[in-house]
Amino acid sequence: MKHPFHLKAVWNGGRNSEGTIDAGGLKTVISIPQEMGGPGTGTNPDEMLLGAASTCYLITLAAMLERSGITPDELTLESEATVDVTDNVFTYERIVHRPRIVLPLEASESDQSKAERLAHKAEASCMISRAVAGNVVMETQPVIITTGADAV
Repeated sequence: MKHPFHLKAVWNGGRNSEGTIDAGGLKTVISIPQEMGGPGTGTNPDEMLLGAASTCYLITLAAMLERSGITPDELTLESEATVDVTDNVFTYERIVHRPRIVLPLEASESDQSKAERLAHKAEASCMISRAVAGNVVMETQPVIITTGADAV
């Protein structure tokens, strides 16, 4: 079964103008980021790719934990992307996901190990990660703790 997704975009002007996108639940202003010499209005392709990779990873991880019978007390994610600019060529190099999985106090060592394995496996299972494979280095640095424990 195929699932089509649609996006409408409007861009009026040159490089340093701004535009809009509308993709159902995603409606926003777009422009080139200030760090890359643009106006920095709204979002940009770099943030959107990071957002797509991060949300796909997080949803995939949540589903994998659920299927494994692990219910975290808290599941959060911080992600970081690196874009290289060399000789005016922009290259999206790397995305690092740092999931923080807080398990119930009574979680076994086996559950903790399984949660860590799933945190790494979710990266390979995520549709967006597979779409950029070979072009963007993907890395996962999970933190697994139990409720009441301090993160290391």
